[in-house]
Amino acid sequence: MNTLVKNKPTRATEIWFDDSKLYALLEDGREIAVPLEWYPKLRDAKKEDLNEWRFIGGGVGIHWEELDEDLSIEGFLH
Repeated sequence: MNTLVKNKPTRATEIWFDDSKLYALLEDGREIAVPLEWYPKLRDAKKEDLNEWRFIGGGVGIHWEELDEDLSIEGFLH
C-alpha cells in the first residue's frame, strides 16, 4: 500500500510590482513579496517588459518571454 501523499502545488492568482519588489497573491489568500534584487533580469528590465508576463502551469510559475525568465511560486517560499 502506498501512503505517499503529494502536496498540492502553491499557485498564484495575481502578481504586481513596485520599484523594488514582486508581489504575488496566492490562491489560499496569502500575499507574498520578494525583492527584485534576487532576480537581475527582472531588476534590470524595462517596466513594459516586466509587465509582459504570463502564468505557467496554472499559476505555479511565471514566465517572461522577452526576458527569457521563468520563476516558480514555490521558489519564493524557500
